[in-house]
Amino acid sequence: MPHPWQLIDSAFPTGSFAHSGGLEAAWQGGEIVNDAALDRFVRDSLWQAGYGALPLLSPAHRRPERLQEIDAIADAFLTNAVANRASRAQGRAFAIACVRVWPSADLAGVEEVTRRGCGHAAPVMGAALRALDVPLAAAQQMYLYGVARNALAAAVRLGAVGPYRAQQLQHESIGVQRAVIDACADLDVADLAQTSPIVDVFQSVHDRLYSRLFQS
Repeated sequence: MPHPWQLIDSAFPTGSFAHSGGLEAAWQGGEIVNDAALDRFVRDSLWQAGYGALPLLSPAHRRPERLQEIDAIADAFLTNAVANRASRAQGRAFAIACVRVWPSADLAGVEEVTRRGCGHAAPVMGAALRALDVPLAAAQQMYLYGVARNALAAAVRLGAVGPYRAQQLQHESIGVQRAVIDACADLDVADLAQTSPIVDVFQSVHDRLYSRLFQS
Protein backbone atom coordinates (compact mmCIF):
# COMPACT_ATOMS: atom_id res chain seq x y z
CA MET A 1 0.00 0.00 0.00
CA PRO A 2 1.39 3.45 -0.87
CA HIS A 3 1.53 6.00 1.88
CA PRO A 4 -1.67 8.09 1.76
CA TRP A 5 0.45 11.25 2.00
CA GLN A 6 1.93 10.49 -1.42
CA LEU A 7 -1.53 10.36 -2.94
CA ILE A 8 -2.47 13.83 -1.66
CA ASP A 9 0.91 15.41 -2.24
CA SER A 10 0.91 18.33 -4.66
CA ALA A 11 3.48 16.48 -6.77
CA PHE A 12 1.11 13.59 -7.48
CA PRO A 13 0.06 14.23 -11.11
CA THR A 14 -3.73 14.39 -11.03
CA GLY A 15 -4.19 17.91 -12.41
CA SER A 16 -6.24 18.99 -9.39
CA PHE A 17 -4.43 22.33 -9.13
CA ALA A 18 -5.76 23.31 -12.55
CA HIS A 19 -9.23 23.59 -11.00
CA SER A 20 -10.62 26.02 -8.43
CA GLY A 21 -13.99 24.35 -7.82
CA GLY A 22 -15.88 27.56 -8.57
CA LEU A 23 -13.66 29.74 -6.38
CA GLU A 24 -12.30 31.78 -9.28
CA ALA A 25 -15.80 32.74 -10.44
CA ALA A 26 -16.86 33.47 -6.86
CA TRP A 27 -13.83 35.70 -6.38
CA GLN A 28 -14.38 37.58 -9.64
CA GLY A 29 -18.08 37.89 -8.79
CA GLY A 30 -17.32 39.63 -5.51
CA GLU A 31 -18.39 36.75 -3.27
CA ILE A 32 -14.90 36.26 -1.75
CA VAL A 33 -14.27 39.68 -0.21
CA ASN A 34 -12.36 38.68 2.94
CA ASP A 35 -11.03 35.73 4.94
CA ALA A 36 -14.43 35.05 6.48
CA ALA A 37 -16.04 34.73 3.04
CA LEU A 38 -13.25 32.40 1.89
CA ASP A 39 -13.65 30.29 5.03
CA ARG A 40 -17.39 30.06 4.36
CA PHE A 41 -16.74 29.00 0.77
CA VAL A 42 -14.39 26.24 1.92
CA ARG A 43 -16.88 25.03 4.53
CA ASP A 44 -19.71 24.99 1.99
CA SER A 45 -17.50 23.10 -0.46
CA LEU A 46 -16.66 20.50 2.18
CA TRP A 47 -20.32 19.89 3.03
CA GLN A 48 -21.13 19.66 -0.65
CA ALA A 49 -18.37 17.06 -1.02
CA GLY A 50 -19.81 15.19 1.93
CA TYR A 51 -23.26 14.87 0.38
CA GLY A 52 -22.31 15.03 -3.29
CA ALA A 53 -19.05 13.06 -3.52
CA LEU A 54 -18.66 10.70 -0.54
CA PRO A 55 -21.90 8.87 -1.52
CA LEU A 56 -20.08 8.05 -4.78
CA LEU A 57 -16.60 7.41 -3.40
CA SER A 58 -17.63 5.17 -0.50
CA PRO A 59 -19.75 2.59 -2.38
CA ALA A 60 -17.12 2.40 -5.14
CA HIS A 61 -14.54 1.64 -2.46
CA ARG A 62 -16.74 -0.96 -0.76
CA ARG A 63 -17.70 -2.66 -4.02
CA PRO A 64 -15.31 -1.67 -6.85
CA GLU A 65 -17.12 -4.02 -9.23
CA ARG A 66 -19.93 -1.40 -9.20
CA LEU A 67 -17.62 1.33 -10.54
CA GLN A 68 -19.23 1.52 -13.98
CA GLU A 69 -22.71 1.81 -12.47
CA ILE A 70 -21.69 4.40 -9.88
CA ASP A 71 -19.75 6.37 -12.50
CA ALA A 72 -22.93 6.62 -14.59
CA ILE A 73 -24.87 7.82 -11.54
CA ALA A 74 -22.20 10.46 -10.92
CA ASP A 75 -22.59 11.66 -14.50
CA ALA A 76 -26.36 12.00 -14.09
CA PHE A 77 -25.95 13.81 -10.77
CA LEU A 78 -23.40 16.36 -12.04
CA THR A 79 -25.73 18.42 -14.23
CA ASN A 80 -23.42 21.43 -14.01
CA ALA A 81 -21.39 21.13 -17.23
CA VAL A 82 -18.27 22.76 -15.79
CA ALA A 83 -18.27 20.60 -12.66
CA ASN A 84 -18.98 17.51 -14.76
CA ARG A 85 -16.04 18.23 -17.06
CA ALA A 86 -13.70 18.92 -14.15
CA SER A 87 -14.74 15.71 -12.38
CA ARG A 88 -14.07 13.66 -15.50
CA ALA A 89 -10.65 15.24 -16.03
CA GLN A 90 -9.53 14.69 -12.46
CA GLY A 91 -10.90 11.15 -12.23
CA ARG A 92 -9.18 10.03 -15.41
CA ALA A 93 -5.90 11.67 -14.38
CA PHE A 94 -6.05 9.98 -10.97
CA ALA A 95 -6.64 6.54 -12.50
CA ILE A 96 -3.82 6.97 -15.01
CA ALA A 97 -1.37 8.21 -12.37
CA CYS A 98 -2.16 5.32 -10.01
CA VAL A 99 -1.82 2.57 -12.62
CA ARG A 100 1.45 4.00 -13.92
CA VAL A 101 3.02 4.43 -10.49
CA TRP A 102 1.72 1.15 -8.99
CA PRO A 103 0.93 -1.22 -11.91
CA SER A 104 -1.54 -3.96 -10.97
CA ALA A 105 -4.40 -5.88 -12.51
CA ASP A 106 -6.93 -4.24 -10.18
CA LEU A 107 -5.80 -0.72 -11.06
CA ALA A 108 -5.70 -1.61 -14.75
CA GLY A 109 -9.33 -2.67 -14.39
CA VAL A 110 -10.23 0.67 -12.79
CA GLU A 111 -8.43 2.54 -15.56
CA GLU A 112 -10.23 0.47 -18.21
CA VAL A 113 -13.65 1.28 -16.74
CA THR A 114 -12.59 4.92 -16.55
CA ARG A 115 -11.67 4.99 -20.25
CA ARG A 116 -14.89 3.26 -21.31
CA GLY A 117 -17.12 5.38 -19.08
CA CYS A 118 -17.05 8.94 -17.79
CA GLY A 119 -14.32 8.53 -15.20
CA HIS A 120 -15.70 10.85 -12.53
CA ALA A 121 -13.32 11.71 -9.71
CA ALA A 122 -15.19 10.48 -6.62
CA PRO A 123 -16.08 6.93 -7.73
CA VAL A 124 -12.76 6.46 -9.53
CA MET A 125 -10.85 7.50 -6.42
CA GLY A 126 -12.93 5.16 -4.30
CA ALA A 127 -12.23 2.14 -6.51
CA ALA A 128 -8.57 3.03 -7.08
CA LEU A 129 -7.86 3.56 -3.39
CA ARG A 130 -9.51 0.21 -2.62
CA ALA A 131 -7.15 -1.40 -5.17
CA LEU A 132 -4.25 0.28 -3.37
CA ASP A 133 -5.46 -1.10 0.00
CA VAL A 134 -6.10 2.38 1.39
CA PRO A 135 -8.81 1.99 4.09
CA LEU A 136 -12.16 3.63 3.42
CA ALA A 137 -11.85 6.00 6.38
CA ALA A 138 -8.49 7.23 5.07
CA ALA A 139 -9.90 7.56 1.53
CA GLN A 140 -12.75 9.75 2.79
CA GLN A 141 -10.35 11.92 4.78
CA MET A 142 -8.02 12.26 1.79
CA TYR A 143 -10.85 13.38 -0.47
CA LEU A 144 -12.08 16.06 1.92
CA TYR A 145 -8.57 17.27 2.67
CA GLY A 146 -8.05 17.71 -1.07
CA VAL A 147 -11.26 19.73 -1.42
CA ALA A 148 -10.08 22.25 1.18
CA ARG A 149 -6.48 22.27 -0.02
CA ASN A 150 -7.37 22.83 -3.67
CA ALA A 151 -9.73 25.73 -2.88
CA LEU A 152 -7.19 27.44 -0.63
CA ALA A 153 -4.33 26.86 -3.05
CA ALA A 154 -6.44 28.49 -5.76
CA ALA A 155 -7.19 31.41 -3.44
CA VAL A 156 -3.46 31.96 -2.90
CA ARG A 157 -2.73 31.96 -6.63
CA LEU A 158 -5.58 34.39 -7.24
CA GLY A 159 -4.23 36.72 -4.56
CA ALA A 160 -7.40 36.39 -2.50
CA VAL A 161 -5.42 35.33 0.59
CA GLY A 162 -1.81 35.03 1.65
CA PRO A 163 -0.07 31.65 2.00
CA TYR A 164 0.24 31.83 5.78
CA ARG A 165 -3.41 32.69 6.31
CA ALA A 166 -4.38 29.98 3.83
CA GLN A 167 -2.53 27.45 5.96
CA GLN A 168 -4.37 28.69 9.03
CA LEU A 169 -7.67 28.22 7.23
CA GLN A 170 -6.61 24.73 6.11
CA HIS A 171 -5.89 23.82 9.73
CA GLU A 172 -9.18 25.33 10.90
CA SER A 173 -11.07 23.31 8.31
CA ILE A 174 -10.06 20.02 9.94
CA GLY A 175 -12.94 20.27 12.41
CA VAL A 176 -15.38 20.74 9.53
CA GLN A 177 -13.87 17.77 7.70
CA ARG A 178 -14.40 15.59 10.77
CA ALA A 179 -17.99 16.78 11.12
CA VAL A 180 -18.64 16.00 7.45
CA ILE A 181 -17.23 12.49 7.83
CA ASP A 182 -19.33 11.91 10.96
CA ALA A 183 -22.45 12.90 9.02
CA CYS A 184 -21.66 11.39 5.61
CA ALA A 185 -19.29 8.43 5.99
CA ASP A 186 -22.05 5.85 5.62
CA LEU A 187 -24.02 7.51 2.81
CA ASP A 188 -24.70 5.64 -0.43
CA VAL A 189 -25.68 6.77 -3.92
CA ALA A 190 -29.34 7.04 -2.91
CA ASP A 191 -28.33 9.79 -0.47
CA LEU A 192 -26.75 12.11 -3.05
CA ALA A 193 -27.72 15.73 -2.48
CA GLN A 194 -26.82 19.26 -3.55
CA THR A 195 -26.25 21.24 -0.35
CA SER A 196 -24.39 24.29 -1.69
CA PRO A 197 -26.26 25.63 -4.74
CA ILE A 198 -24.43 28.97 -4.65
CA VAL A 199 -21.06 27.23 -5.08
CA ASP A 200 -22.58 25.24 -7.94
CA VAL A 201 -23.92 28.38 -9.62
CA PHE A 202 -20.55 30.13 -9.44
CA GLN A 203 -18.80 27.12 -10.92
CA SER A 204 -21.36 26.89 -13.70
CA VAL A 205 -20.50 30.39 -14.97
CA HIS A 206 -16.76 29.78 -14.99
CA ASP A 207 -16.57 29.41 -18.78
CA ARG A 208 -18.13 32.87 -19.21
CA LEU A 209 -15.47 34.72 -17.22
CA TYR A 210 -13.58 37.27 -19.30
CA SER A 211 -10.23 35.93 -18.11
CA ARG A 212 -9.53 32.61 -16.38
CA LEU A 213 -6.56 31.20 -14.52
CA PHE A 214 -8.22 27.83 -13.83
CA GLN A 215 -10.20 25.30 -15.84
CA SER A 216 -13.13 25.26 -13.43
